[in-house]
Amino acid sequence: MYRRSILMIAGVSCALPLLGGQLLAQGPAASGAPRGQAPVIQRREPASKGPAPRSATGKMLLDGPNGTVGLWTPQFGILDPILEFPKVPFQPWAKALYVARQADELEPHTRCHPSGLARQFLTPYGVEFVEMPELQRIFIFDEGGPHTFRTIYMDGRSHPKNVEPSYYGHSIGWWDGDTLVVDTIGYNEKFWLDRRGLPHTDQMHTLERFTRTSLNGMKYEATVDDPGAYTAPWTGWFYLSFTPDQELWEYVCQQANYAGDLMVGSFKTMDRTTAIVP
Repeated sequence: MYRRSILMIAGVSCALPLLGGQLLAQGPAASGAPRGQAPVIQRREPASKGPAPRSATGKMLLDGPNGTVGLWTPQFGILDPILEFPKVPFQPWAKALYVARQADELEPHTRCHPSGLARQFLTPYGVEFVEMPELQRIFIFDEGGPHTFRTIYMDGRSHPKNVEPSYYGHSIGWWDGDTLVVDTIGYNEKFWLDRRGLPHTDQMHTLERFTRTSLNGMKYEATVDDPGAYTAPWTGWFYLSFTPDQELWEYVCQQANYAGDLMVGSFKTMDRTTAIVP
């Protein structure tokens, strides 16, 4: 587990174009609150373009009608955590680290590392759900920096007793009516939970709920139970928007990467001897 040492680095936040969803550059600036500490978060459900698609047996689908492809992108603010700041039950060290991260844009995701939980879905490039009934698995393919995929086991198995910590953890899932429920343990501590830098420890246990509300809308909810970083479980949520007939493309994160100097901010050099919690 990381020690609680913190290095603050100046950084810059920017809005990026999306295929279908919208990363809203609103929130703290409008409320007058410091970055990442807005008391109210804007959450916009995509205007319905038709009913959610179903299989021939009536099962809810996570892709397009009749198995057509498409990408899910977020409808959410780039300056907000996934739960209103005053409602997050931080432990003191976790709150201090979160506040410090508002001045530190050196996020692991921007350095091509995978990011679990909500951060996986908060990219302008989108994700793709691929259901494999014959394998009893669902894969979530990720575009952008890490260009990785996550596996959800749908065969009724339990979590293994000794899980090797990883960015996405070990996920098991099941259907609760029209909602896909995903239970995950075994996270490492090498990523941020969301774009604003909510911290966690390797004790984190999460429960995600994916509820498709229309042809082009899905509600995403994430319940976090992490006694190492928070005083009580809490739930954050936002909407995703579906863009049909779009597929993931090749993305080389390090190619022509000029952001190294930018992420250092006002510093001329990096102190490599200081313990850093990214």
